[in-house]
Amino acid sequence: MITYRKLKKDELNRALFARFIRTQNVTKCWRKIDGEWTIQNAAFVDDWTEQEYSILISSLTHTVETGGFVAGAFDNGDLKGFVSVESRFFGGGNQYLDLSSIHVSQDMRGKGVGKELFRLAKDWAKSRGARKLYISAHSAVESQAFYRAMGCAEAAEYDREHVEKEPCDCQLECRL
Repeated sequence: MITYRKLKKDELNRALFARFIRTQNVTKCWRKIDGEWTIQNAAFVDDWTEQEYSILISSLTHTVETGGFVAGAFDNGDLKGFVSVESRFFGGGNQYLDLSSIHVSQDMRGKGVGKELFRLAKDWAKSRGARKLYISAHSAVESQAFYRAMGCAEAAEYDREHVEKEPCDCQLECRL
């Protein structure tokens, strides 16, 4: 049985991710070419190095310390998914909160874990007064299918920082 709960700062360490499988085998990605979205061949395996886990843990810790939201999905005590939303409003009319991460362990994908984590993120952002979640999302076809199923669409306004950091990401929003 999967349980969901808000994570505390002192839980955010490498041991938390001991049974989390980040691996994503990507074969096709969405790319914007001449203003049109097209699917392109782009075969690679996406995974995290130890350095990237360290950066992730630091980022999640910062999210908690600055009043943001971090929640996890657990299966028999093992972290199998997580989501984070930053606390700083941005965009025209300060309408956006940033869904800075959402990941589901490879062994739990397709079982509704991501859907529930996304719902928790939306509920938290809405309770804070946001009108939209902003998502700089992995462009893999499977990732984009998930976001579209969650009601996301191309962002009405692009956040420059996100675009510069991850130029191949798709910039999305979800109305709350």
